[in-house]
Amino acid sequence: MLEVKKLSKSFDNYKALDDLTFTINKGQIMGLIGQNGAGKTTTFRLILNFLQADQGEILWNGHRLSPKEYNIIGYLPEERGLYPRVTVQDQLIYFARLRGKTKKEILPKIDDWMDKFQVKGKKTDKVKTLSKGNQQKIQLIATLIHEPELVILDEPFSGLDPVNVELLKNGIIELKEKGSCVIFSSHNMDNVEKICDHLVMLNNGVCVLKGNVQAIRESFGRTKIFLEAGLSKDEVDKIPGVISTIEQDTGFLEITLDDPEVGKAIFKKATAEGYIPMFNQQPPTLEEIFKRKAGDQHE
Repeated sequence: MLEVKKLSKSFDNYKALDDLTFTINKGQIMGLIGQNGAGKTTTFRLILNFLQADQGEILWNGHRLSPKEYNIIGYLPEERGLYPRVTVQDQLIYFARLRGKTKKEILPKIDDWMDKFQVKGKKTDKVKTLSKGNQQKIQLIATLIHEPELVILDEPFSGLDPVNVELLKNGIIELKEKGSCVIFSSHNMDNVEKICDHLVMLNNGVCVLKGNVQAIRESFGRTKIFLEAGLSKDEVDKIPGVISTIEQDTGFLEITLDDPEVGKAIFKKATAEGYIPMFNQQPPTLEEIFKRKAGDQHE
């Protein structure tokens, strides 16, 4: 279990992180989200002991991480760092040895990891011969091959196509199922929403949202309706409590409400003549909440 307690960090007169507290239990994935400069990377660097906190503490299973215990961490930085003229195999062995593993332990695992992430290339290839996406997969394998108990991923999906994003997401979920604590940042709220148990949202170094992903969404109320019925956009717009109606290319209406209770009036009107293909009332997406909370801080 990772515990971050009342963590703060300033650089000269700039407060990069202010009184941050969160916990990640064994077998959980936590998303750390926020705009650029919100404090995400500073948080990672404090956990990794690259920076010293002004106040607060970071505990692993109830105690401070010792130098030896840093070998249980896997860290994928946003700025990738591979040796282009070194082979994939030698590179993975080198990084694993930095984490206390031997060549004998790691060598048999390389083929399995490359198959898992569908790396196009051989382990004897030099990294520079691989595509950018495959190099990123090798970087992630280097982060995970020593089977860390705590995994920190800074923008792991950046630059990957949807197929490869799905492969990496499955790899992260597999780590969770094996009991690892996983914390990652991403600007793609859809990825966060799909794989995270909990999230922490930072804005200017301050935590503005924290908790279970679905519970956070529900706390904003079910103010979105997706409707496919015989009602026109103009008819819906006239219903009291409707903020906006967008007619999508696929034919359904996306309706935003000022109060979830308005959904009852829309449902009653839409079903007045019986069956309708779709009525789906949902809380706002994580992306919408993110934009709202980020905007609040600038008003």
